[in-house]
Amino acid sequence: MIRAFQIAAGSEVRGQRPEDRYQRIEFLTSAFCFLTSVFCLLAGCAKPEEQPPVWEKVKIGDIAPQESSKTPKAKFLKTINLDLHIFEIPAENISKLDRIRKSLFIRPLRLNSYSAFTANSFLIRFGQFEMWKETYDSVLAADGQRITRVALMLPDGQAHTIAITGLDRPQTVYYTSNDGSREGANVGPGVLGLRIKTEGIPGSRGVCDVVAYPVFSIGLESTIPELDARAKLREFPFTAAAFGLKMSPGDFVFLAPKEYISDQTALGGLFFSNPQGRLFFSKTKPPEHKPAVRVFLLFCTGINY
Repeated sequence: MIRAFQIAAGSEVRGQRPEDRYQRIEFLTSAFCFLTSVFCLLAGCAKPEEQPPVWEKVKIGDIAPQESSKTPKAKFLKTINLDLHIFEIPAENISKLDRIRKSLFIRPLRLNSYSAFTANSFLIRFGQFEMWKETYDSVLAADGQRITRVALMLPDGQAHTIAITGLDRPQTVYYTSNDGSREGANVGPGVLGLRIKTEGIPGSRGVCDVVAYPVFSIGLESTIPELDARAKLREFPFTAAAFGLKMSPGDFVFLAPKEYISDQTALGGLFFSNPQGRLFFSKTKPPEHKPAVRVFLLFCTGINY
């Protein structure tokens, strides 16, 4: 059929005008297109398969970020939460602390040497949650004033030092050592503080080991390892006054002077006493400036183990 149209389109009639020839070609072309459509309809020509839009082939999983096996997973931070309450009471009221001393316990406290601990004028007791309010109120009843509260969140195995008093010049601090001898530590200038370290107990949850002791340091912490190591060389830990125990949430420690010592060259006097004093307010007396002693309550508020 195509060949017949080619012959018909190519043939010429002698004497035919050009415009008639063009009309003939146009007619034949239209006829050819019509016949082709009829032929495809009768023969069942297949339509080309339509392709779906490209976005219909994409699945969510194909564009979601792939999890890398090399990405480190977040580790749960083990911590213990402690509150350290520091009070000052008039030095003349120190005997009023006997009520607290008698109501609390010595166990489970651990000391390097009980005789050395008390010889340095350190007094310590242990209590639990149900005794907390009575102990706190007894400190206030001795005209105690809370001068600060330090909230600590200590990671497992790490230590933190709370500054207690400053030393503005070099001096010798005298103390009773673990073997009972009287010794002197040349320190200063710097800070006398209470260092607290916590550590988890393998196989135990909700309980940790707490160790604390007075320590002299220059009061500077550096992120440069060399400088930090050099500063630690100038530290002096007073281990004769160290204590340790296992603590759970609700447990607390009462730390106070056994007696008032005004001598600022003695460890007990330097740690507990404030000879310059402060202004105390009483319900029955007018405000009065008096020498003071420090009292500490260390309370465990939570353990994330």
